[in-house]
Amino acid sequence: MTATPHPLARFFAPEAIAIIGASPEKTKIRGLLLHLLRKNGYAGRLYPVNPSYGEIDGVRCFPSVAAIGAPIDLALIAIPAEAVLGALAECAAAGVGHAVIISSGFAEQGGEQSRLQEEIAALARRTGMRISGPNAEGFHNEIAHVAATFSPAVDLKPGEEILEATRRRIGIIAQSGGMGFALYNRGRAQGLSFSYVVSTGNEADLTASDFLAFMVEDEATSAILLFLEGVRDPATFIAAAAAAARRGKPVIAAKMGRSAAGERAALSHTASMAGWNTAYDAVFRRYGVISVADPDEAVAIAAAFATCPPARGNRVAVVTTSGGAGAWAADALAGAGLDLPELPAELQRAIRAFIPAYGSARNPVDITAQAVHTGGLIRAIERLCASEVVDAIVVVVSLASETRMTIDLSALKAIVAAQTKPVLFYSYTLPSFFARKALATAGVTIHTGLAALGSAVRALTRRGAFKTPAPASPSLRAPRLEAMLAAKKVFSEYDAREILALAGIALPPHRLVTRIEDLEDAAAALGFPLALKIQSPDIPHKTEIGGVRLGLGDSASLRAAFGEVMSAARHHRPEARLQGVLLQSMARQGLEMIIGTIRDPAFGPLVMVGAGGITTELFKDAAYRLAPVDRAGAEDMLNELRIAALLDGFRGAAPCDRAALADLIAQLSVFAAAYRDHISEIELNPVIVHARGQGCTIVDALILARGEDEQRRTP
Repeated sequence: MTATPHPLARFFAPEAIAIIGASPEKTKIRGLLLHLLRKNGYAGRLYPVNPSYGEIDGVRCFPSVAAIGAPIDLALIAIPAEAVLGALAECAAAGVGHAVIISSGFAEQGGEQSRLQEEIAALARRTGMRISGPNAEGFHNEIAHVAATFSPAVDLKPGEEILEATRRRIGIIAQSGGMGFALYNRGRAQGLSFSYVVSTGNEADLTASDFLAFMVEDEATSAILLFLEGVRDPATFIAAAAAAARRGKPVIAAKMGRSAAGERAALSHTASMAGWNTAYDAVFRRYGVISVADPDEAVAIAAAFATCPPARGNRVAVVTTSGGAGAWAADALAGAGLDLPELPAELQRAIRAFIPAYGSARNPVDITAQAVHTGGLIRAIERLCASEVVDAIVVVVSLASETRMTIDLSALKAIVAAQTKPVLFYSYTLPSFFARKALATAGVTIHTGLAALGSAVRALTRRGAFKTPAPASPSLRAPRLEAMLAAKKVFSEYDAREILALAGIALPPHRLVTRIEDLEDAAAALGFPLALKIQSPDIPHKTEIGGVRLGLGDSASLRAAFGEVMSAARHHRPEARLQGVLLQSMARQGLEMIIGTIRDPAFGPLVMVGAGGITTELFKDAAYRLAPVDRAGAEDMLNELRIAALLDGFRGAAPCDRAALADLIAQLSVFAAAYRDHISEIELNPVIVHARGQGCTIVDALILARGEDEQRRTP
């Protein structure tokens, strides 16, 4: 049975293209579209559309799409913005299945032009025509030679030699057309092969997520590079990222906007510490998307995946012809979190047999420049490939020569073809085109930046260790709990504790006291010493108004505290609705942590854990994940914290109950995920983690209903 083609297959490989607004002027965008399609060898039918011309460069030009009278798969539109909607309507009437709007002057301009873009989106929904753009740079299908773009990156130069080091192809999706084709340009210079490069523009209809879903399914695409400013359809993006994780297809993402956020002004520490990209980081981590910081890193990681298998572990061996360059590379790899173990004595003896006495076989393996000429480089690589003590190999050489290649290329090609662990090459001199071309014949790309190289090897090790996440299915639902959450928009700590208890989360005993006369009975039930806290849905941070008293040891101090906190609340917040005071026993000693959840507008609830108490925002030591997480996921979050050593018993202290803490994180994440439509934020701070086997105590709790966070944020 033949598989059904993906709906975007004909978009990327059209048999007929109409170029609306075509021009003979090759210095302008409207002229470049036809010119670059022909120059790159497009084999389908081309129909320039412009009533001002009868033909362009020998190709018949039509006054309108309707006048073509033949099926059209794709329309490229490069005309003034005000004429675009009419052209799209004409295309839809003629049965055109896809369109790319090159024209700008829409939502990016604002005002009335945003409404025009909304009309384009409505037309796409109404007619079923799929539209990329507006304000897009088009796309390039390298496999089928469809250069549907005006980018100079696809403008082939006469006699230009194309490096082809890889059979595996990279797909690029960019919300900035310039950056998408810039990554393509950089990758081609390294010898990378590509499947598709697509610029999504303003995404009136088709989005980066739609193209990601296509490339995840595309058999010709082995890895995907994303340049993102934001995700407009999170559900599609997550489904595509999850599919990529299941298929083992690497996705590399550059996410812009990390410096513009600052901190949120928020009611909870959980929210205030969450930068604008926290949710993206959590999504990327869950589905194994590799985050990159600059173009060099992006291309280096893409090259690593195009030429190497994932690494089975974190241990790296460096083989070098220069002791200094090898040491520098080793430092960079160690700085990237990789392990460079000293090689076993037996392996060292085997390597020393074919390198000069002044070389080193420890790691880095300095074979010296002399040994390259006698085949020592290849023999060292072969020995390390066969060894079980390293998981990846970095070869450090000088490749500056324009005329001489001392590496046995046929032997290197055999190594690359049979590699079961990554073998990457770094040149400490600028590599010549001669060297790039020679190594490309063996399937090798040459890295030239140590930081990017470290990131590439680390990405290969993380891909090797990545496990596809199990589908999340929070099942916690209780009618009474749902009714409580729906009944109020704001909750006092007492309310929050009642809700958490219904969710099955263990809390210490407590009492709500509304009259001073009832203090004695509550104290007798709980036992001294006690904590007393004002209760009001309008006072989320009680300490800021003097609404908390701790360590109360007798009835007299308890009665005095009651009067003091009630007076403080009436003085500082006269409009607040007062419920009374909450009494609870003072918690035993332990490590203070914070656990919370926050609902991201795009991706839903995230769960957070970090250093708690008064140090929360001082240290900002926190880990975030998409909710829900299981116990293993919670443990992974704890391992990420800088204070993780304190949980395990630092400098003789008793180890904390990590298991209980991980269980609590998982419980809270399931609760937040199950009630994502009701809850905006939850914060448990502090949570005191006691010695191993003695559990945790939730000292304070805050729940914010969905919608209230936007209404009550401080300016």
